[in-house]
Amino acid sequence: MSLLKKIFGSNEISRAPKKIIPWNRLTSVNQLIEIEKESFHQPIAIFKHSTRCGTSSMALRQFESQFETDNMSVKLYFLDLLSFKDISNEIAIRFQVFHESPQLIVLKDGNTIHHSSHHQIDAGLLEQFS
Repeated sequence: MSLLKKIFGSNEISRAPKKIIPWNRLTSVNQLIEIEKESFHQPIAIFKHSTRCGTSSMALRQFESQFETDNMSVKLYFLDLLSFKDISNEIAIRFQVFHESPQLIVLKDGNTIHHSSHHQIDAGLLEQFS
């Protein structure tokens, strides 16, 4: 190894492998029927994201960095609010949660058991619903 590499280190950037989040895309109002049924077998989390909002992007990055894929029994759904506003409106009606963005909604046995928005969104909370 050269003297410069010993002093300054290698110019290679070490990068940890990117964590893969098991998102399921929510793209149809009809999926909400299946999601409600699924919630009787396992908790469901829906992340509502606005792709043009800096706060929403920051909340999404924070959620993804906090999310632990090991032993997680919560099924994740991702909703792009700008593309699927009708789904967001139906979620508000069906699960009786006032629309916010960004927003995390957790369902169990067909009911909303948790919802948070903006900086209160915390992936670590999902462990208590597993």
